[in-house]
Amino acid sequence: MALYTCGHIIPDSDSVCSAISLAYLLNKIGRPATPARQGELNPETKFILDKFGFEAPIIKTSFAGDELFITDYSDLAQAPQDMDKTTVVGIVDHHKLGDITTSAPLECWIRPVGCTNTIVKEMYDYHKVEIPKNIASIMLCAILSDTVIFKSPTSTAIDLQVVRELAKIAGIEDFGALGMEMFKVKSQVLGTPIRELVMRDYKNFDMHGFKVGVGQLEVVDGTVFDTIKDELIADIKRVKDEEKLHTVALLLTDIMKEGSEILVSSDDASIFEKAFNCKLEDGKVWLDGCLSRKKQIIPFLEPAFL
Repeated sequence: MALYTCGHIIPDSDSVCSAISLAYLLNKIGRPATPARQGELNPETKFILDKFGFEAPIIKTSFAGDELFITDYSDLAQAPQDMDKTTVVGIVDHHKLGDITTSAPLECWIRPVGCTNTIVKEMYDYHKVEIPKNIASIMLCAILSDTVIFKSPTSTAIDLQVVRELAKIAGIEDFGALGMEMFKVKSQVLGTPIRELVMRDYKNFDMHGFKVGVGQLEVVDGTVFDTIKDELIADIKRVKDEEKLHTVALLLTDIMKEGSEILVSSDDASIFEKAFNCKLEDGKVWLDGCLSRKKQIIPFLEPAFL
């Protein structure tokens, strides 16, 4: 029975980098593990892996008959196929506790911090395992990505301290400049197929029996969306219809303005409006200060479906 580390469907930088960093740690403590991913790399993650000399983890969408250490999620909606035939041996995550269950005890590292790799760093410290320079580099990048270079309300003092420690290991003097370099890669949206943009950082949720999809695009200048916004709105409606969802929302996050314009397609838009005490105009609304799907969207939207 092989052991794998793997993050959620439609992988982001944290889910891929945590699979790599966790697999290295497990191997060092005598638990041979292979990092995997459930989908294609987004441009930012590809940039990170290329910059620090990593091959992309293998693509694997079923772990039936294998052991799986989950990274960066605990919701079944984001899990691989055949979970009932998979032995989940652990979870490391920084989101709300999801609905994955197991028939045997498992190792859980779940903390309210800005990034899964922050927790993986704590696991290295616990096991007294030295972090290689290249592993430290991708862990640092994942934290910068998830915390939006510490602008996100999800970021904590622990995340900042961990980045400082990882930067020393990696020999990176200006991690803020590295973060901006990453976000400039993220901001290159023009010329990319619309569906690819919608699904770049997208997650499905079960909200009290209602299926809801929430995606997010983070850029350094929100005006890059001006010429494609109508196409994005049309496509999230198609996603809603194709996947038979109640609601699809897409956050267009401007990290410099520190806010997001939310595009919404819904069977009942009043639920979204109630959740955020707002009024949608042509399926759009600007939420000032909104940078985090995890902390500023899901905790408010989910209760609105009750």
